[in-house]
Amino acid sequence: MEIKIFDDLASLNESFTIYLKEILKDRERVTVALSGGSTPKSLFDYWAQHHKNDIDWKSLFLFWGDERCVAPTDEQSNYKMTKDHLLDHVAIPEKNIFRIKGENDPDTEAERYSTLLQMEVEMAAAVPSFDLVILGLGDDGHTASIFPYEINLWENANLCVVGTHPDSGQKRVSLSGKVINQAQRVAFLVTGAAKAEKVKQIIESREEVAAIYPAAKVDPVSRNLVWFLDKEAARLLVGNY
Repeated sequence: MEIKIFDDLASLNESFTIYLKEILKDRERVTVALSGGSTPKSLFDYWAQHHKNDIDWKSLFLFWGDERCVAPTDEQSNYKMTKDHLLDHVAIPEKNIFRIKGENDPDTEAERYSTLLQMEVEMAAAVPSFDLVILGLGDDGHTASIFPYEINLWENANLCVVGTHPDSGQKRVSLSGKVINQAQRVAFLVTGAAKAEKVKQIIESREEVAAIYPAAKVDPVSRNLVWFLDKEAARLLVGNY
């Protein structure tokens, strides 16, 4: 596990861009599972403004780690956020975009997306293995759309699962834990003081809290896990990172 801490969001975005470019180097196809949330939104704005021409967009194949079960035009849609802040501004081919169809029946869509992943993402140990999975961290310790009260979904045998938000009851389609952990690289993007306590627990006491927080179950078989944190999210960490 690698921990990267930045003074501000701009520095985090710049470093993550360098990280992505290194993955893309001399590659014709790089599969990435995107995350929703405010930190990716900032990253997408940064790319749209500063990196329209120096990221190899035609070699990026975009998927989603989770999606709310709403229409693609709904303000809550992770796809809509990505479209508005990134896809409408860069030259990524339409054929490279594989959205979760939140407007479909959740269980049916989870099955459809599982089949799509098996066709479009390189397999390893009979599981789709993304080149990169980008994750966020919820205040409650959830990641993708697997919440603490449904932590058993992490170990689900299916490639995609249907989670339910604990407060709103909204259904969400999510990658399962085995797909996340089969990725070649996993990167957490976490910012803000509200995340600091969970960041500390998950980084410093992962094994102790793995039964409580889904994010603590992120442990890729590749051993390639990077945390991109701003100083507010990292403020409670002890030691030199």
